[in-house]
Amino acid sequence: VQLQASGGGLVQAGGSLRLSCAASGRIYSISVMGWYRQAPGKQRDLVARITKGGSTNYADSVKGRFTISRDNAKNTIYLQMNNLKPEDTAVYYCNALVLDGAAYNYWGQGTEVTVSS
Repeated sequence: VQLQASGGGLVQAGGSLRLSCAASGRIYSISVMGWYRQAPGKQRDLVARITKGGSTNYADSVKGRFTISRDNAKNTIYLQMNNLKPEDTAVYYCNALVLDGAAYNYWGQGTEVTVSS
């Protein structure tokens, strides 16, 4: 599985960005896709994820502001981020989870989001 993320950038607080992540390769084997983020000096944390069946869950810090969605025809997931806050500043990583006897995690290259106050 290969993941190509895009859409990061610099935005003022209160603004919006949309991240995209296109999957290729053994996409039929992907069970869950999601977004994680890592701020400088901090661990990588889950932001939002979506299952093959369309179920979603979010970190408490982004509920009501971020929306994860998927376009199965394009093998792409999106993260719509509204009302961005400076604390959302991080590198965002796309993730794909494959369950095939064991759990395999695949990561995109990361896209940087910077929110200025």
